[in-house]
Amino acid sequence: MDLSFLKRGLELIYIAGHKGMVGSAILRTLKKQRRLDLIYRTRDELDLLDQRAVYDFFSSNPIDQVYLAAAKVGGIHANNVYPADFIMDNIMIQTNIISAALKTGVKKLLFLGSSCVYPKHSPQPIKEEYLLSGYLEPTNEPYAVAKIAGIKMCESCNRQHGTDYRAVMPTNLYGPGDTYHRENSHVIPALILKIHEAKINGGKYVEVWGSGEPKREFLYVDEMAAASVHIMDLDKEVYKKNTSFMVSHVNVGTGKDCTIREIAEKIAHVIGFKGELVFDKSKPDGMPRKLLDVSLLDRLGWRSGMTLEEGLEKTYEWFLKNVN
Repeated sequence: MDLSFLKRGLELIYIAGHKGMVGSAILRTLKKQRRLDLIYRTRDELDLLDQRAVYDFFSSNPIDQVYLAAAKVGGIHANNVYPADFIMDNIMIQTNIISAALKTGVKKLLFLGSSCVYPKHSPQPIKEEYLLSGYLEPTNEPYAVAKIAGIKMCESCNRQHGTDYRAVMPTNLYGPGDTYHRENSHVIPALILKIHEAKINGGKYVEVWGSGEPKREFLYVDEMAAASVHIMDLDKEVYKKNTSFMVSHVNVGTGKDCTIREIAEKIAHVIGFKGELVFDKSKPDGMPRKLLDVSLLDRLGWRSGMTLEEGLEKTYEWFLKNVN
């Protein structure tokens, strides 16, 4: 490995999960900033479920910063069918990485969480301090518990060892690199796939899971990456001043939401589908509403600048080039 960057005084940045939607967006963002001090490994090169392999990787490389974007993810269906996989795999991945980082002296780490960590019936918009204040949404509770554990691992390392481990809680993400599957995808890629296929095949209607009434907030993944890098680069004292030992995570979103019906209609418009959208009320809705309070993010100096329509157009363009 070329270690010449050490002579230039640059820091080595490890991106865990660089092939995933969020990790690849962080990698794109850092490369655009001409960060040349990046290190990453594919799943074949480094199994993040293997504790010894992860520790050996950290001990063999002078890593200064970690973006922990690696995770097992999926939509409502996948969370319902594979709950054991979602809680165990995610806890093992983040434990192995955070533990190895701590043991090898990595002082700065950013943990990527999820807005599903908040209680099902949280007041809206959801503030960071609502964490652990009520029952979770049952359909994704195992995944949420794993992510809550990751947040608390970071906080505990900071309290006990004086590290600078931070956490961000993104709202629902979409964009390049997403997984397109009829049952195991998140809402936007699942709808894009269904509606695109209906248009191509001359379908008269598209079935949408649930009533269409729940409200969701959506953020384009490259904006999530930009916010993550912004938060990682903040001065330690600025970050500490705006958070606390027990509530150290930061919500990342747009501060705006829309119904599932509205997002389905917007996607149909972008794709050019003229048929009917039929909502299957026998399927689960999930949380009735999930809008993040992003006032802390705003105080820390970052704000979303992309409209949902712009993001959906970019996403469909990527889909046509890479998935279709």
